[in-house]
Amino acid sequence: MKFKPYPYQEAAIQWILDRPASGLFLSMGMGKTPVTLTAIDELIYNRLEVKRVLVIAPLRVAQDTWVKEAAKWDHLNHLRIARMTGTRRERIAALESEADVYVINRENVVWLTEYLGAHYWPFDMVVIDELSSFKSPSARRFRALRRKLGFIRRIVGLTGTPAPNGLIDLWSQVYLLDRGERLGRTLTSYRNTYFRPDRMNGHLVYSYRLLGGAEEAIHNKLSDLCMSLRKEDYLDLPGQIYENVELTPPPALLKKYRAFERERIMECLGTEGNEIVALSAAALTNKLLQFANGAIYDAEGAAHELHSLKLDALEELIEAANGEPVLVFYAFRHDRDRIMARFACRELRTGADIDAWNRREIPVAIAHPASVGHGLNLQEGGHIIIWYGLTWSLELYQQANERLNRPGQTSVCRIYHILLKGTADEMVLEALRSKNTSQSALIEALKKRI
Repeated sequence: MKFKPYPYQEAAIQWILDRPASGLFLSMGMGKTPVTLTAIDELIYNRLEVKRVLVIAPLRVAQDTWVKEAAKWDHLNHLRIARMTGTRRERIAALESEADVYVINRENVVWLTEYLGAHYWPFDMVVIDELSSFKSPSARRFRALRRKLGFIRRIVGLTGTPAPNGLIDLWSQVYLLDRGERLGRTLTSYRNTYFRPDRMNGHLVYSYRLLGGAEEAIHNKLSDLCMSLRKEDYLDLPGQIYENVELTPPPALLKKYRAFERERIMECLGTEGNEIVALSAAALTNKLLQFANGAIYDAEGAAHELHSLKLDALEELIEAANGEPVLVFYAFRHDRDRIMARFACRELRTGADIDAWNRREIPVAIAHPASVGHGLNLQEGGHIIIWYGLTWSLELYQQANERLNRPGQTSVCRIYHILLKGTADEMVLEALRSKNTSQSALIEALKKRI
């Protein structure tokens, strides 16, 4: 297929070519992969500035998207791409092969740096697909890649959601691009310059708030490094319609939920009776969402069914689709198991599953948002998404919703949330809508439930 870039894509390609370090903060579905491959091709075969490129991506994207995008476009067919995924032997074989682009899943970054040793790095260019997955400066993958920055002549960061939980997440991502030139060499200096502690318990800081004028100052600092474009400003897509399917639980079930909720919240209260520790808060939210979805795990990991309200609602939505394929997002394994036991459906787990979906061969597909949340093109398979169970992660929620609303989609995308009224479903959806899904927001929402 002949690649006819949009004007913004031409600008993005040039942005990469003109800078040794660059960030492309392009909304989901704007074609970051072909843009980057086009720039790579120019740097390798025309400008002779690059020899070997490492692409770090989510697992499914590493296995599927980069290879398919190179094969899809005529001007990229000659690029040799090696996938460093799978077993250790398979990864080593790919690493030792002759290729232009080596794609590895982000979980294996630490393995790669350790395998190559402290003083060797064969890649003169690195592309981080979904740069936001490096937002934690304490993560091993960040520390491992940071040690190799001295070997890297060119680096590109790609993401559609650079700061899903606020600008506090930007420091480590930008550090990988400019080694601290713009936002400071340490996270502490970045915080001290642009933020002040917000919620605290003694010396423990739960959240930070921006100082006046800090947001504009940060944007100005990054203006020569990162290109940020919104899809709605450049692409004419059919768009999305969101609809809530609200289920009223029977009084006895709601009473049972209320008792369960209060008991669990009280368990998570700290010694002073006024705080919920972060880890317990996250676990508690999961328990409440499990209850709302219809089953809950016990201490041994066995699932116990509580109701089938959401399964019944899902059946009605599938029937109302009148044969149109639907993509169902689940939250927990017992959601998946119960859905698959009730409906003839297929989970999107492999490249073959995704190809079958895009050929419209799967009437009902199910997936966890984390498995299809980044970089996958699913728009050819349908235009209906059903959230059986919500995720607290704003990034996963946004990314999953954009799998169908991409160039090539011809129908308005309909996105349904199945909600059990009076439960944590409502709390999480409100947090997603307000884009306030920080741990502190979760804690405050839970405390208000008491």
